[in-house]
Amino acid sequence: MTTDTASWSELPFLSGRLLHYGGAFQEARSTAAIPVVSPASGAQFGAVPLAGADDVAAAMDAASAAAPAWGALDALDRGRHLRALAEIVRSRIGELATFESAITGRPIREMRAQMGRIPEWLDYFGGIAAGLEGESNRLRGGFLSYTAYEPHGVCALLTPWNHPILILVKKLAAALAAGNTVVVKPSELAPATPLLLAEWCREAGIPAGVVNVVTGDGSTGSLVCNAPAVRHIDLTGGTATGRKVAAAAAARLVPCTLELGGKTPVVIFEDSDVEEAAAGAVFAAFVAAGQTCVSASRFIVAQAIYEPFLEAFVRRVQALRQGDPADVATDIGPVISAASRDRCLAYIATAKAEGARLVAGGGVPSLPAPFSGGNYVEPTVFADVAPSMTLFREEVFGPIAAVTPFSGEAEALAIANDTPYALGASIWTRDVARAHRMAGKVRAGMIWVNDHHKNDPRSIWGGFGDSGYGTENGWDALRSYQRKRNVLVSTAERFDDWFAGGKRYG
Repeated sequence: MTTDTASWSELPFLSGRLLHYGGAFQEARSTAAIPVVSPASGAQFGAVPLAGADDVAAAMDAASAAAPAWGALDALDRGRHLRALAEIVRSRIGELATFESAITGRPIREMRAQMGRIPEWLDYFGGIAAGLEGESNRLRGGFLSYTAYEPHGVCALLTPWNHPILILVKKLAAALAAGNTVVVKPSELAPATPLLLAEWCREAGIPAGVVNVVTGDGSTGSLVCNAPAVRHIDLTGGTATGRKVAAAAAARLVPCTLELGGKTPVVIFEDSDVEEAAAGAVFAAFVAAGQTCVSASRFIVAQAIYEPFLEAFVRRVQALRQGDPADVATDIGPVISAASRDRCLAYIATAKAEGARLVAGGGVPSLPAPFSGGNYVEPTVFADVAPSMTLFREEVFGPIAAVTPFSGEAEALAIANDTPYALGASIWTRDVARAHRMAGKVRAGMIWVNDHHKNDPRSIWGGFGDSGYGTENGWDALRSYQRKRNVLVSTAERFDDWFAGGKRYG
């Protein structure tokens, strides 16, 4: 597919006029629009509507109308629809990767790999939904107790710009498998591909109103979260946004799942292979240009291998190729926006001022047109970053890594846990006992040993503290999208009347 902006503007989901609800593209009632801009060049591909109150209400009505029938559908049949969607995605991975790469700025090689995994979530949740069984017990007094699951109803899915389809599908697959209908509000920075996926849901035979997408900014998100029809909210986003969503959910006693920010520590012990650890570090820090919630932003390295690790790490970082995301040779693309670029450069300036040692990058790369107008930041590494420094403490969400030495296991643990975030962490060591000791004490909801960032529909994903609460993936995610109810049945021949001398109380 061409990346010519004139061709992109002809695509219906980038016309600036269409939302997707009730099983079809719909003309937005709001006349306001949000431009969809290439982070690699600054060129505008098109636009999407800034949905207002009437648009959100219409999408909620569609989701509410579809909820009873979808929730009553047998789980095996819901699974069949999800697997049909998986086949459509599987057949169009190249097309989807092209869109995702262009709109997010992530390299095409990376996006093809990520999009290739999307069907796994649909297949997995489509397969396990029918296996969610209740329990039964016989209780004293002749009572039979059994439990049953039921969907919440309409769920709000608020998705980020860094993984527009991956994170949407992680939520969508679990929500639909559990019998819910959804209203999706994607990030205004990458809002287009969720509209396309909604149309593919229609092609897969998913009934009208089950999947609905309204685009917009924070005001649209607030309308979605506060809609009376919404009975569950699932957000991936920043911690500040998460606090607002949690407050909105609490005001209406609606459950929510929040996957928020992180400041991921990577602890590298002296028994690690330096070259292997450096290779892992480059992936952990700079995949997606450092724009993931579990990007490795704090490398905590044993003093015995500190300088050799730095040398290997910097050498690999300096070999990374930065440029056109559509080029399969590109390793790192731009950050998502000019504001993100400027924020990264401000963190670099602060790190220098606070005394951290710049050992790689630190500026804006020199690239030919049209990429000279993009939001590029060089992959950057600072050494000797003290735990008191801003770069150590605050989430950057960009291609900037901090390296800090430690002299013993206790110090490594203390440095790793010196943060209010608790999302991801990784531990590099060949000492199996130490790996388990550290894994048991480091503050994180997800811990990798001798690897980083790996994700699978069967492996739960989530954190705590300032990183939010609740989990994606696995049986836990499926259960979180349902209510569990208890039914108590008396098997006695007649009611034991308490006030007529009955013996059973409570």
